[in-house]
Amino acid sequence: MAAMPNTHDAGTAGCLPEVSTVWLRVFLEVARHGSFTVAARTLGWTQSAVSRQVASLEAALDGGPLFDRLPRGVALTEAGRLLVPYAETVAAALHDARRELGALREAAGGRLRFGAFATADAALVPHALALFRARRPRVRVTREEGLTPALLDRLTAGHLDLAIVSTTGRAPLGSYDLHHLLDEPLYVAVPDGHPLASHEGPVPLGRFADADWISGSPRPEGTLLDAALRQGFRPRVAHVVGEWTAKQGYVAAGLGVTLVPALAAGSVRPDITLLRVRDEGAPARAVYAATVRGRSPAPAASAFLDAVREATAKIPA
Repeated sequence: MAAMPNTHDAGTAGCLPEVSTVWLRVFLEVARHGSFTVAARTLGWTQSAVSRQVASLEAALDGGPLFDRLPRGVALTEAGRLLVPYAETVAAALHDARRELGALREAAGGRLRFGAFATADAALVPHALALFRARRPRVRVTREEGLTPALLDRLTAGHLDLAIVSTTGRAPLGSYDLHHLLDEPLYVAVPDGHPLASHEGPVPLGRFADADWISGSPRPEGTLLDAALRQGFRPRVAHVVGEWTAKQGYVAAGLGVTLVPALAAGSVRPDITLLRVRDEGAPARAVYAATVRGRSPAPAASAFLDAVREATAKIPA
């Protein structure tokens, strides 16, 4: 078998010398300050150590001196001036690499602070968080639940990195970066014995204009019952119930009906029937992941947004 050529032989044609990035860093500092003494002070080295690094670079490149030694300081030679842009390119590339590696470490560790409205917590958030935990187990996660306006206030104040919000409540969303997740249909929850419980297909919301309603607020404005106002009737709120499972108990007992967004449809009681609300031109409730406009999201927040999008795709329409 023929012997392999020795690619490290200094006499091999086309073989480039190995150049230390430390030499290049020292070279750029001397070139920047025009002085071995000032460069040494900047680097925290001795002047003799700086001189040795420059001498090693000159020997490796074999292009002659890189600096002319003057009575006061040094000046770049023609070879030195030629080397400067190449050394700067190497230094910039290493800086970019360190920055990207740091971002990668922060995404693998770091922290995530997010908030979500209540029904997003029923299915979307748990699935997204499970995906995120599997991929970023070292990230410290804190979560808040609240209404969209309060979540946006927390986001603006810098207490959250990301918030899952909706168009319910007419919150001003225009000043945020909005990552659309889904347009969410609505359902009317009725007890199993309700006359419409066996109805197939979507129903007009107006069919419930005379019904007693169960809502989290005595007024429909700013709640899911805005949809009724858009359909031309003002719902009669018979019971104000804030907690989601309690609303279901009132419906199951025949005390009224309530609106259920699609995100919560998979967690209803078995003695309740959901009727899809017919789209009659009223806009569906939109759900977004919101971040502060002009503020770069943390790597962990970007990774969580990917998980939220993936979880959204698995939610039945």
